[in-house]
Amino acid sequence: MAPEPARLVTREEVALREIGRTQVSRPLAIALVGAFLLTVAGMPLVQVAYEAAAWAWGRRDTPWPSALEVFQSIPRAAAVADDSEGGVVDRVLEFNRALADELKNWQRLSKQQSLLVEKVVPKANAILTGYLGAGSEEVYVGRGGWLFYKPDVDYVTGPGFLDEKVMARRREQGVHPDPRRAVLDFNRQLQSRGITLIVMPAPVKPMVQAEALSIAFPADGPVLQNPSYAQFKADLEREGVLVFDVAEALRASHVEVGRDWFLRTDTHWRPEGVELAAKLLKRFIDDRVPLPAAAPVEYRCSPVPVTAQGDLAVMLRLPKGLKRFREESVILQEVMTPSSGPWRPTRSADVLVLGDSFSNIYSLPLMGWGESAGFVEQLAAAMQRPVDAILRNNGLGYAAREMLSHELGRGRDRLAGKRVVVWEFAARELAFGDWRLVDLSLGRPPPYRFFVPQRGREAVVTGTVEAVSLVPRPGRAPYRNHIMAVYLSGLQTSVRSNESHEALVYLWSMRGNVLTPAAHFRPGDLVTVRLRPWSDVEQEYGAINRSDLDDEAVHLQEPCWGEAVMP
Repeated sequence: MAPEPARLVTREEVALREIGRTQVSRPLAIALVGAFLLTVAGMPLVQVAYEAAAWAWGRRDTPWPSALEVFQSIPRAAAVADDSEGGVVDRVLEFNRALADELKNWQRLSKQQSLLVEKVVPKANAILTGYLGAGSEEVYVGRGGWLFYKPDVDYVTGPGFLDEKVMARRREQGVHPDPRRAVLDFNRQLQSRGITLIVMPAPVKPMVQAEALSIAFPADGPVLQNPSYAQFKADLEREGVLVFDVAEALRASHVEVGRDWFLRTDTHWRPEGVELAAKLLKRFIDDRVPLPAAAPVEYRCSPVPVTAQGDLAVMLRLPKGLKRFREESVILQEVMTPSSGPWRPTRSADVLVLGDSFSNIYSLPLMGWGESAGFVEQLAAAMQRPVDAILRNNGLGYAAREMLSHELGRGRDRLAGKRVVVWEFAARELAFGDWRLVDLSLGRPPPYRFFVPQRGREAVVTGTVEAVSLVPRPGRAPYRNHIMAVYLSGLQTSVRSNESHEALVYLWSMRGNVLTPAAHFRPGDLVTVRLRPWSDVEQEYGAINRSDLDDEAVHLQEPCWGEAVMP
């Protein structure tokens, strides 16, 4: 008989045979297990020792590891569920939602307090970015030392923000994804008061200078834009909404003469881009919304040199000795009043600008790029008339509108006498913002008033933290400073007052990308805070990136400015 053909052995059979013959000596096995356990447990033990040392040095309030704070999430979530209305099922669902939020907040704070993040991340970034050019989670390294913000790149290279699948996914995340609905509702409310809305999506860097990001984008190509933008603009204009788009002008000038309109290591535009946008907007208003004649205000512009490090370079968190991304220098045109004072918004002006950091850059000193030379200042200088402004960094599609809504809700008619509202926001917010609706109804001052010291006075109070707003993770957003909101109850104060024993307090939660002691406030904590009226500091701090509480009733109360008093 002929021999049977040999059967081919599969790869799986070969692997099983090899595994079956693998031999590991007892000493090697012990060493491997020990190395594994040391890897798993070593970093937590080092973190515990680090936090204990920080407590001994007076840098922490307690010697207990911060990891134990996760167990405080359960009673806080239970308290939220107890306060909710509805049956057992509704309370269980509310408990699950509150617990999920608490755990997310704990995870974020754990990363912020991590020794690994503090000591290792800068060194890792030095290797990945400084030498390999790989960037980081939020920053892309382009060509020739240009840096790009990841959400900006995702906006122009990602799917259309009006795509139904994209919007459905974002609705599941609890946000309002359709900017058209918010714009049209806002326009309707303004029209009811005889006010014209002008929508201004401020272009982001890769829209105008994409070739600095990658060789894949031609140097003479058109504006790089999200696939849904054309539909967004057409839908608004069909409903009579004015859209001012400056991206085409910036791109055309960049292609023709090679002029850079954006900072190399920052998310924002250069001063020249701000000035050009303001001049073009002035022409746009003249052509479409003629304003009543008024005596011109002779604002003066003075050139001022400024040198600073871009926010994207700061976000990379590179070691101080690494100088790959150096500071940049620009020449601002500071706008001065006829009396030689710095420009300030005029509440009685008939033009109101709602804006974000693209309006604040060169206007808000804490951003590091000078003051009195931002977009609103340049618009006032171009129009030669006063302009009002409500600005907030990190607008998210709603921040400036919400500030206006809250002011109206407190009975302060910020829209009185207005003819035009210019709504500026970073174009990326079309894809990533929360386009919730806001109410522009004029309310009355709330009858129940929270505690606020007299203007120009201070008060040291002790109270229980009832709620805190979210605090960002340092290095994850292009802003070095952040203000949080805290709701205090049971106030004990040395100031004799018949007012409430509750207070809404704004405090620094992050300064220069470093968390403050207030950032660690938790509901139930007994804290001591030095309070001042928010109106005393609003001009200086009102435009800083800020998170607010969800409780609308608390929002309508007059806030205080606070500084944590450490024991």
